[in-house]
Amino acid sequence: MPDTASSGRAVALDRRNFLKGAAATLIIPFTVSLSPREASAKAASRAAAGPVSLGAYVSIDADNIVTVSIGSTEMGQGIMTGLAQLVAEELGLEWSQVRAVHAPASTEWPNPYGNPIFGAQLTGGSTSMMGWYKPLRTAAAIVRDVLIAAAAKQFGGTWSLGRGGMLVSGDTSCRFSDVLETAAKLTPPATATHATTRRFVGQRIPRLDLPEKILGTAVFGTDVKVPGMVFASVVHCPTLGGTVKTVPPSRSGTTYVNLGDAVGVVASNTWTAMRTARSIAGTIGWTLPESTATRDSATLEAAADALVRSKKAEYFIAEKVGTPRPASAPIRVDATYSLPFLAHAAMEVMNCTASVTANACEIWAPTQGQQFIIPLVAGITGLPAASVTVHTTYCGGGFGRKIETDCIAQAVKLSKAVGKPVKLTWSREEDFQHDMYRPSAKIRVQAGADANGAFTALVYRNVSPSISQQRAPSDITNPEDTGAVAGAVGIPYRIAKRRIEYVALPCDIPLGYWRSVGESYNTFAVESAVDELATAAGKDPLAFRKALLAGSRGDARGTGVLKAVEKLSGWSKAPPSGSARGVAFLKGFGSYIALVAEVTKSSSNEIRVTKVACAIDCGIVVNPDSVEAQIQGGIAHGLGAAMWNEQTFVAGKPRVANYDRYPVLKLQQMPAISVKIVASEADPGGVGETGVPCVAPAVANAWAKLTGARLRALPFYPGRTMDDD
Repeated sequence: MPDTASSGRAVALDRRNFLKGAAATLIIPFTVSLSPREASAKAASRAAAGPVSLGAYVSIDADNIVTVSIGSTEMGQGIMTGLAQLVAEELGLEWSQVRAVHAPASTEWPNPYGNPIFGAQLTGGSTSMMGWYKPLRTAAAIVRDVLIAAAAKQFGGTWSLGRGGMLVSGDTSCRFSDVLETAAKLTPPATATHATTRRFVGQRIPRLDLPEKILGTAVFGTDVKVPGMVFASVVHCPTLGGTVKTVPPSRSGTTYVNLGDAVGVVASNTWTAMRTARSIAGTIGWTLPESTATRDSATLEAAADALVRSKKAEYFIAEKVGTPRPASAPIRVDATYSLPFLAHAAMEVMNCTASVTANACEIWAPTQGQQFIIPLVAGITGLPAASVTVHTTYCGGGFGRKIETDCIAQAVKLSKAVGKPVKLTWSREEDFQHDMYRPSAKIRVQAGADANGAFTALVYRNVSPSISQQRAPSDITNPEDTGAVAGAVGIPYRIAKRRIEYVALPCDIPLGYWRSVGESYNTFAVESAVDELATAAGKDPLAFRKALLAGSRGDARGTGVLKAVEKLSGWSKAPPSGSARGVAFLKGFGSYIALVAEVTKSSSNEIRVTKVACAIDCGIVVNPDSVEAQIQGGIAHGLGAAMWNEQTFVAGKPRVANYDRYPVLKLQQMPAISVKIVASEADPGGVGETGVPCVAPAVANAWAKLTGARLRALPFYPGRTMDDD
């Protein structure tokens, strides 16, 4: 992209449809930016020149440092490093030469930094490596070929790629930076051949973001500093759906702003803003919704209980094969599973810094959804999209929450109101009580097997609120929104006949996408029911699953992870006395995963997870360290959700306001985790979400084996606090 930081002239080459892979129709601009200097300038002047950008992704400076602009947000998952490894592989670099930065939010369409899977610049669904693996390698390979062609044109002869940012021709060599001006005049090829080396792909390369995070120089959203900025916090209506009716008079040194569903407090520092927001909460006049029935947990639970068994309920058939009749099968299970609303509970609360002037707006935010910010800001300010700049910071946890733009809209409104840059930081209580929550779910599973234990029939009904229907009801012709039955539709088990139903539960609690989305609740129901059916048939649960994946319609990759976790966990050997093991399996996010949890009883006769073994086939692995870390983190996240986490609502008011009633895993509660990456040459699959869904069913299945008590509702221990053991 052109270098907007300088007044240099930009030379744009023809646009090329050179990103194939996942999105063959995505047209990406291939541009070269030249800093101010004459094309004939000598090498001595290069030190003062800015970098030259080749394509939307690769920038090479005078010191031969290569910087990759990453469209995905770095949230601790290591995506900046993984995607930079792909570029380093194609360009034959040394790792010390490589840098990575968040790409700017683009106003172009197609978005040059948009994930090729869906075209939008956002981070979610574990799609970053899936979407960018082939396209980004192709982009880097094109850069490589252009540089080689530039060397041949500039110096004559035949050139090839060397190591460490060098080009070679016999005994002669030059740096990439020596031929950039010539490269600017060349038309890039439409495609290029990927490197066959594995110097970076598949290697445990050190993370690019860790040094600055360890040293404390990394900039997260809450670290942003802008000259002349003031600070703000908010207080929302305690009842969801309420709006501001009256605002009390501003105090000396503070300013109160009506934000519609909240009052913003602007002050000289964040602590004053937060304290003031708390102190005025009782003096704000609110207009409450006429009814809170669709915002009340008990009411919604009763409605879901009725719908999950009602023969008159309007349901959408998401998948149907044959006419299943599980009630007539010799071996059968009829069980209902319940899962609660969940908060995202990221350690970094919602925050945004905005600076609105008469002519421009700048945003600094830890966002997963850059695609949505520019039109949002343009709508609020009336500025043209080209006058809006978005700076993506590091994100201290997102889990899907930071795709949303509610906090960003508030920061923009506050800056516009006070005429200064505003750094908005929500309090922890506001963050918990005004989230976009993971939907609750009530799921009935009727499963049948024949006398030999073959899975013959499945009727599956999920009753849960619809995220898409809530956000765009006029556009929804199909109530089954993305993810609502993910993890239940398309499961690879051999089931002779099946019907998957979805019933949208009317709900006005704000909904959003939580880490692993539909798989987070459907996998609990599917894998618990499969285990119950295996037990009823007298089959070993792991062997039962392997049998379901075998045969002419079998799935070798699924079988592979089950075999791997069988060995890793020591499944064939008896567990320690007083312990039991449970297994769960998932094909999701383009990957396959199998997980075995080993549990025992605590001193209070409750679940104590001692070990977790996990095998994953996520296709080609770019950085094994990142894969293992993501699985470990996903297991910890999944354990907290399984054991204790839930958000409840009484007459529209969220009951949980902080971590004291939403426990996270303590060090002494963390099980020993072993991860096996199953070798694969399939296209890369997702990892960040994949480690979460199997945790709850594996633990429940282990507990059933240990005690005979089947747990069908999450969390296993509701109402716990951080002070409880």
